[in-house]
Amino acid sequence: MNRVFADTVYWIALTNSYDQYHPKALEVSSALGNCRLFTTDAVLTEFLNALADKGPLIRAAAIKMVETIMRNSRVTVVSQSRRTFSRSLAFYKARPDKGYSLTDCGSMLLMRERRLSEALTTDRHFEQEGFIALLRTG
Repeated sequence: MNRVFADTVYWIALTNSYDQYHPKALEVSSALGNCRLFTTDAVLTEFLNALADKGPLIRAAAIKMVETIMRNSRVTVVSQSRRTFSRSLAFYKARPDKGYSLTDCGSMLLMRERRLSEALTTDRHFEQEGFIALLRTG
């Protein structure tokens, strides 16, 4: 079974049909079929934060999406711990020349640990670390 990391932009694109990446997210999801997805508590927090002020309908859809993700047996949500936070902070500190968010640093570390090479993201930062950003269009 294919194993892929799901980043914040992917969950936003799936949730919001008006999002610019919505068609690409649907296309890639269809092509991946029944793969195992990995994401993190930090990604889900970032996702909820990003949609918090988009109005009550989008906010409700975001809540429903997170609840669905957490119940989905094909999605592994890796919890945030003090250890993962500290390791993410160390990675963030080690990349002063990059614009990586702390969430991205944790995601990249998880991808390395789980030997994941593909991410459902548009974020070029993942490519800078050697990963494949499946939602990039050009």
